[in-house]
Amino acid sequence: MLNNNNTKKRILTGDRPTGPLHLGHYVGSLVNRVRLQDEYNCFFIIADYQFLTDHLHDTILVEEYINEIILDWLSVGMDPRKSTFFIQSQVPEIAELTVIFSMLATVARLQRNPTVKDEFKASGLRAISYGFLGYPVSQAADILVVRSHLVPVGDDNLPHVEQTREIARTFNSTFSEVFPIPEPLVGKVSRLPGLDGQKMAKSRGNAIYLKDTPEEVKRKVSIAITDPARIKATDIGHPDLCSVFKYYLAFVINEAPTVEQNCRKGKIGCVACKNYLSDKVNIFLEPIREKRNYYGHKPRFISEILAEGIKRTGIEAKETMRLVHEAMHYDYKKLLI
Repeated sequence: MLNNNNTKKRILTGDRPTGPLHLGHYVGSLVNRVRLQDEYNCFFIIADYQFLTDHLHDTILVEEYINEIILDWLSVGMDPRKSTFFIQSQVPEIAELTVIFSMLATVARLQRNPTVKDEFKASGLRAISYGFLGYPVSQAADILVVRSHLVPVGDDNLPHVEQTREIARTFNSTFSEVFPIPEPLVGKVSRLPGLDGQKMAKSRGNAIYLKDTPEEVKRKVSIAITDPARIKATDIGHPDLCSVFKYYLAFVINEAPTVEQNCRKGKIGCVACKNYLSDKVNIFLEPIREKRNYYGHKPRFISEILAEGIKRTGIEAKETMRLVHEAMHYDYKKLLI
């Protein structure tokens, strides 16, 4: 099933299984993954160990959330014939490599990671765990266990890639050249605000999910925050202050200039603008819903592509660890015959 083209540069990226994916994920990441899988040898990870950093008491939901993410991936066009889907915990070499890498990253360096600081503040946790502080080390193991060359990220995750690069360089200089030094692949990532104008997040309840029904989309768009200074439909609008207009720029881009002009001239009211947007978003989501429904009735297919992806990742991971053990003189050739 898989395209085993080893001449292409390797990419690793993925998601934590914290629930179904939303339009923000699509705009910021998923649409790029569909393109990248034709250009690179892509490994897509579901990082279930990293789920534990701030969802320690929700593990009963992990299997359901993994299934949701796989359905979302398939529904937007991520193709297991072109790339590799796998679950982090099912490749034990990642955990082993995390332990080794943890010896190469100082606590002081981890504490300086700005993304970790921001994510801890947003988590609502009262104290930071060893695993939370060190999850960039776990991410480095994810990336390097398949010896990735490139890591697609947004600007906010560049510190994680830099940490991975430092760990790879430290290992290579301490032992021998095993790992490529991965480069961040920063695309033209659009940031879609939540319906309340804040950062879109599952925990805030301000997202439109890829699996939302037409009725749910219409309801959510109807309560989205618009220009706070606009009271009447004939008032002059300020699209740059309106969350709804950001969705036009993402999903109705050809009509966005007209909508902007009419808004600034008070020729279209917010209710009409929202109704038109919800219709357009539903048109965009309809084929995604159809594919999601189709694959939702094929649990065996999902099991098969995960099994195959885990197997393929395992082959690469075992080769990586062979090289690591050899470089570290941890292969014990004289003792273990």
